[in-house]
Amino acid sequence: MKRSAIVTPVVFVHGAFCGGWAFDGFREPFEAAGFETHAPNLPHHERGADLERLANAGLKDYAHAIGRYIRGLRAPPVLAGHSLGGLVAQLAAMHTPVAGLVLLAPSAPWGVPPTTLDEHGNHFGLSLLGDYWRRPIPPDYRVARATTLDRLTREDARRAFARFVPESGRAIREAVQWWLDHSMASQAPVYRISAPVLGLAGGKDRVNPSSTVRRVIGRFPGDQAHFHEFPEMSHWLIGEPEAADVAKLVLQWLEARGVGPKPVKPKRKQLSLFGWGEGAGA
Repeated sequence: MKRSAIVTPVVFVHGAFCGGWAFDGFREPFEAAGFETHAPNLPHHERGADLERLANAGLKDYAHAIGRYIRGLRAPPVLAGHSLGGLVAQLAAMHTPVAGLVLLAPSAPWGVPPTTLDEHGNHFGLSLLGDYWRRPIPPDYRVARATTLDRLTREDARRAFARFVPESGRAIREAVQWWLDHSMASQAPVYRISAPVLGLAGGKDRVNPSSTVRRVIGRFPGDQAHFHEFPEMSHWLIGEPEAADVAKLVLQWLEARGVGPKPVKPKRKQLSLFGWGEGAGA
């Protein structure tokens, strides 16, 4: 009996204040290309979630949840994370085999300093919230519209923001003000990540700017990681007008790395008059 080929999964990891819904449109080109796609919610990111449990959740809890999800799949997936999800994806890839790691405007791991005044301003703004790391942080439309949904139409921005949910202040602090976190929860040493890595950034991103993402990707050795900037894009790479171009580039990169929706069947040796040669797999 012929065994059916196992389709390579792609697991999308959403960012802060969001849910798996953020990839509803972005995942379509991957499915059209034959990939099996998944977009799970991070812990306590569904409507009506227990906010006390959310407040106690940190980056390691998020990473462990994604790791458990991955281990339940039939094959090592491509792990694609956006913003905070890009950091969570790095943490998960340290402990779980993945076929590829795609970082879409990722939050920087422990030890990678800010590179712009906007980033420093974001850190200062968090400090004005008091002991925010002890409680959930509600989404703020003014902030989201200015920094994340800034290139969407007003109607699309309102529609997306209506689906935002509270975020763990603890997780935000571990990611954004990592130097204050003595547990070093966001530490993601590159020697623990063996998969090929693609980092993408928007040239107009004020949250995780291109210069910082470039620094994140530059930590990886040799040809393991590649970086690309979309000059006219901002932070919402998965939903801005050029999102289809982002997905197309990711698919091209995966193809170039030999990561396809189905495993390549190995060629088998065949005996001929000229000795052993290669023939197509059955």
